[in-house]
Amino acid sequence: MKRLIALPLLCAAPSVRAQALVDPAAIDSAVAAFTGAEQGLPGGAAAPVDRRLRLAACPVPLALDWYGVRRDTVTVSCRAAGGWRLFVPLSGAGGPAAAPAIIRGDAVTISASGDGFAVSQPGEALEAGAIGAWIKVRGSAAGSQPLRARVIRPGLVGIALP
Repeated sequence: MKRLIALPLLCAAPSVRAQALVDPAAIDSAVAAFTGAEQGLPGGAAAPVDRRLRLAACPVPLALDWYGVRRDTVTVSCRAAGGWRLFVPLSGAGGPAAAPAIIRGDAVTISASGDGFAVSQPGEALEAGAIGAWIKVRGSAAGSQPLRARVIRPGLVGIALP
């Protein structure tokens, strides 16, 4: 009798394990619709989503958003409980280019901050950059070495220290 009960459970097990999966081509289509550019074209996905991925079907519509200030990657995610997230790199220029907040040669304040302290000094921008971009700057002291800092706002760059 015990064997007869266990047999239907064993037969049902493969169907329980076989979950519905998201078609990677559907993700490719969603990214193309989001960016407004087809795969391989500037602003479109650089490559198709890896067909080896086995992502669980999402019971809610996929959420797409820009990842980073350069808009060169799209985040595709399933925002349901137990969902997933993946990043799709774009080819060429992503969305509209952000206007530079600092241009080369601008006088800037270089701020370095850490846990419980902050110091700043005047400097010069050696590159142009939009807010959030990392650019080369140099302190105004003689013999200062160039360093990389993040643009915080026009005229201010920062370096976060541990």
